Amino acid sequence: MTKLLTFILLCFFCTELNAQVAPIDTVPAIIHHQTENGVTKFTSELRPLRAIAGAPAPFYTYFWEFGDGGFSFEENPSHIFTRYDSIMVRLFATNNYDDGKRPPTRPKPIVRPPITPKPATKPMLAANGEPSLFKMGGNIEMKTNCMPKPGDDMMLVFGYRNKAENGQQNLNGTIAILYNDVEFSNNNFELAAARTYHNEKKSELKPLLNTAFSNKKSQEPIYYASLGDNLNLPNTLSPAEKVLLKDQAKAFRSQQSWKFENLAQNEERFVFMHFKTTPEMLKDTNAVVRISGAFIPDNPLVETEFFNLELQIVASHDPNKMVLRKSRMNYRLTGKNRELTYKVRFQNTGKGPAKKIDVGVNISEVFDPSTLKIVKTKPEVVNCDSAYANQSCMKTFFSADSVHFVFTNIYLPGMQQKGVNDADSTQGFVEYKIRFKEKPPKLPIKSGAAIVFDKNEPIYTNRAVGRFKMGLSPGLIIGYGFPFETDNGNYLNHKNVVLGATLSPYASHRYYWQLELYFNSFNERTYQVPIGTQVRKDTVINNVAYQIMDKQLYKTTKVATINAVPLQMRYNLHKYVGVGAGALVAIDMYNRSSSELRYKLRTQNASGTVTDVNLNRAMDELKENFSEVRTSFFADVQLGLVRVGPALGLRYIYDPKTNNNRMTTYVSWKF
Repeated sequence: MTKLLTFILLCFFCTELNAQVAPIDTVPAIIHHQTENGVTKFTSELRPLRAIAGAPAPFYTYFWEFGDGGFSFEENPSHIFTRYDSIMVRLFATNNYDDGKRPPTRPKPIVRPPITPKPATKPMLAANGEPSLFKMGGNIEMKTNCMPKPGDDMMLVFGYRNKAENGQQNLNGTIAILYNDVEFSNNNFELAAARTYHNEKKSELKPLLNTAFSNKKSQEPIYYASLGDNLNLPNTLSPAEKVLLKDQAKAFRSQQSWKFENLAQNEERFVFMHFKTTPEMLKDTNAVVRISGAFIPDNPLVETEFFNLELQIVASHDPNKMVLRKSRMNYRLTGKNRELTYKVRFQNTGKGPAKKIDVGVNISEVFDPSTLKIVKTKPEVVNCDSAYANQSCMKTFFSADSVHFVFTNIYLPGMQQKGVNDADSTQGFVEYKIRFKEKPPKLPIKSGAAIVFDKNEPIYTNRAVGRFKMGLSPGLIIGYGFPFETDNGNYLNHKNVVLGATLSPYASHRYYWQLELYFNSFNERTYQVPIGTQVRKDTVINNVAYQIMDKQLYKTTKVATINAVPLQMRYNLHKYVGVGAGALVAIDMYNRSSSELRYKLRTQNASGTVTDVNLNRAMDELKENFSEVRTSFFADVQLGLVRVGPALGLRYIYDPKTNNNRMTTYVSWKF
């Protein structure tokens, strides 16, 4: 009995222990902190990283939200809290070059330490107190903790300020976030939470837009709120600002806005937005989505500003990547002069600085290398051809199917380098444009990059893929010898001419589907049906004696048939020859049949006069809708401009039910 009880307790203990052990990928980030002399230092415990075979060493990147309006992107930051009421610190860690899931975030409350720190005038963003967001010189700036990944979370810091150049002691106005590009059919983001720390009040952007554009042609200011003592004039946007704001709003399906007040000169404020990326987000890991921020001051002396983020959808978090802007192209509008813009990002994740970086990009054969233009680089350097000795520069040279951008005599710090706290300083990119040699085939355009830091092994990026939108190509088709028609189930093999329409993807290069629909064919026929006729037979009609001289049965049919090709697969061997196979369906939408007996009668009166009489008698009428569906199979070949333009086709049609077959011809024209 004792052994049995021990066994039961042991099983219960093991079950409880297993229930408490979570899978390694679901272990949340554990936050540790210690406060000394009013400065709180943070560290964390995260699950061990798991390297991906062939990839660089995995590492974490960090985003800390301190719960009082401050933040940091450092691994182990320090912070001075200005208050301790309801403070919740959050750590969002992103695993790079790791095959597991991102550690979940578990907020940690921070209580007042035994020694009350001296309040600071504003939150410190890092240990050195330097701002870590505003680097572009404007009143607004945004930054995310990672690139979006379908089904994952993403944090966005929205910073706004009243810089000294504005010349205003205080500002009131509106800030707005615009997301979910209308160019994509599905929403990419859901705004799960937005945390504000300076009494920003939620507002509606739509009424602001309506008010701002009500007097578009007027230069007079538009007021919808009382003027403050600081002479902030609400929404007196210039005509150019009005158009720009309206265009920005039209480009996105989702938006959120807040009213702010009393933004002091040189004061910086931050809003923290927690976005959930939807599973419906484009799975194309080369697609670029946008998020736009707006800073709309009430004072007309301060300009409205926008800040646009371009975010590449990723399958895994990788700081070295290649992206093609506007990767979905309209093939109708694509020609020799079409320019594509590529951007290759890189980051030095090592322990020391990189002095030379070779970015090698393979060039697809559809491009003209002589049209390549460098748009921008980071670090920003001159061309080596015009550089003096040992000056930082970039050399560009081509090989058979690639181009190399070589940064020379630069200093790009490493993420693991001692004293490097700003991850942005370890990153760089090269952006370039290139044109087609001629109108390319409608096939995916693939490019990839290999990045070499100094003499280390190359790091291979993702493949940036440019794809063409399907597009629709309507067309006309004129055929001779089809479609099939019926009469009482018997095929009428008429050599008729029929007019129809086609629908297919625009200018498909190889395989594609095609639909065909032919206009209704209406057939009305009257024909004699053989019957046994008894002539010279006597009959009485209306008390008058007649003799039947002739008796015939006629049948009239009216059939309206619609023909369609709902299933057809085609293949273009090249631009002049195409083949296809599919099924032709004929449906009798309307079928009416009637019968009529036609008599020739003879009668003779008392005086012996003979009279012949014609008499018709209608029989039963039968009317049916959708009375019959017939399916035939075909194969054909086209000669001509089979992708877009006119072509001549030969089509063999076979009906397995009746063994009816024929060879038909047609002319088609795709637009």
